[in-house]
Amino acid sequence: MRLLDTVTETLKASTQSVNRGDVTDEESNGAYWCQDCAERIRDVDVEGETPPSCPDCGDEMEFERSAGSTGCAC
Repeated sequence: MRLLDTVTETLKASTQSVNRGDVTDEESNGAYWCQDCAERIRDVDVEGETPPSCPDCGDEMEFERSAGSTGCAC
């Protein structure tokens, strides 16, 4: 019975959301990237509707969508 309880607890824990630093419960559609500096800012962390500037070089960052369930980021 103890083994069954352990398996049940493990399965429950695997479906709970985990806060891993910059990951939040907000639904993200992608992130803004500066390819030259390898900087990334999640879309949910950007205020306003204009692309942010790279914190390192100041250039406008490009938006890239995250890969969906199909594995395609296009």
